[in-house]
Amino acid sequence: MKEVILCKYGEVILKGANRSDFEAKMLKQLRQRARRVGNYSVFYSQSTVYIEPLDEEAIENIDEMLYQAKHVFGFVGVSRAFACEKNMETILQVVKNDLAPRLKGYKSFKAESKRSDKKFPLKSPDISAEVGGAVLESVRGIKVDVKNPDVVVRVEIREHEAYIHAGQEKGAGGIPYGSSGRGLLLLSGGIDSPVAGYMMAKRGVQLEAIHFESFPYTSERAKEKVLELAKELTAYTMRLRVHVFSLTKIQELLRDNCEEEYFTLMLRRYMMAISLRLAHQYDCEAIITGESLGQVASQTMKAINVTNSMTDIPIFRPLIGMDKEDIVKIARQIGTFETSTLPYEDCCTVFTPRHPRTRPELEKVIEQQNRLDFDALVNEAFATRETIVVKQFGDNKTEE
Repeated sequence: MKEVILCKYGEVILKGANRSDFEAKMLKQLRQRARRVGNYSVFYSQSTVYIEPLDEEAIENIDEMLYQAKHVFGFVGVSRAFACEKNMETILQVVKNDLAPRLKGYKSFKAESKRSDKKFPLKSPDISAEVGGAVLESVRGIKVDVKNPDVVVRVEIREHEAYIHAGQEKGAGGIPYGSSGRGLLLLSGGIDSPVAGYMMAKRGVQLEAIHFESFPYTSERAKEKVLELAKELTAYTMRLRVHVFSLTKIQELLRDNCEEEYFTLMLRRYMMAISLRLAHQYDCEAIITGESLGQVASQTMKAINVTNSMTDIPIFRPLIGMDKEDIVKIARQIGTFETSTLPYEDCCTVFTPRHPRTRPELEKVIEQQNRLDFDALVNEAFATRETIVVKQFGDNKTEE
């Protein structure tokens, strides 16, 4: 029996004149993934994308292809479906012989039909009734529940074939990756920043990532942890370039020359200056952080304003109104939580002030900043850059 994967559009279907651009990006990304998994045909028809295996190896790898399709932004539903001729005898045979084994263990179901081909002799309610009868006949112990079924059996009568499937899986949603410009993600080793990156990628922002280390105060394991988080994000982005900068000298000079309560604020301003320079170099139109209002001392309104004054491009904070429980839920969903909680600390934990300023005045922060040669230190830090390309498929690669 022939199997295919069906990928259903979300909000992309509502786009106007630029819808074709969104569709082209989604198809391109699916095809890139498909080439890595096996020999598949990927094509579009009637607001659905079809992924069809072309040989035995592709059939064997169809679960991996399903996983890949579920991680392409723009699709809200993904299903493994049986494809067959458009006649009820064949459809019912597929339901009884091929679909029924997949329904074992379910206690209830509902049959739904969509008749895109209006020449098909039966209307949708009649198709559903016959398919429902075939399920009841073939699956022991299952019952019909139209309000709250355990599984929905769907039949789609389309242009060339009929498609039968059950248990549509949730897709990534959002809009195609790369359709909303580029952004620079401040990627720490914590829970928040990978979630912030995921949320902006879901809105079509192509990510570059920047990470700050403080060796020897932070370990090589801390850096490896961040690269592993980047690897986990590539389930959605396929690749992610991570730029690593050393802040060791800056932090030591801040410790020796600035008042302790301003230390975190000053460090954030150096981070933003370095990030802004990198963002301009890579044509990023925004900086992305995992800040949530009031979560720590550097994330109060006044402290955020001190940070904002360092940039001439927007700073996106997609987590700003979320509490930790909300953020952790998404981190678990996207698979970054376990790595984020590994006990390897990042540079923000080095020389942490005992009583940080939560309501700083910008003039006083600038007074602290003027105690050091700010631009020279930014230049020195920029010279420490190491760039690693993290790929979903294959090993990491260091760029020269």
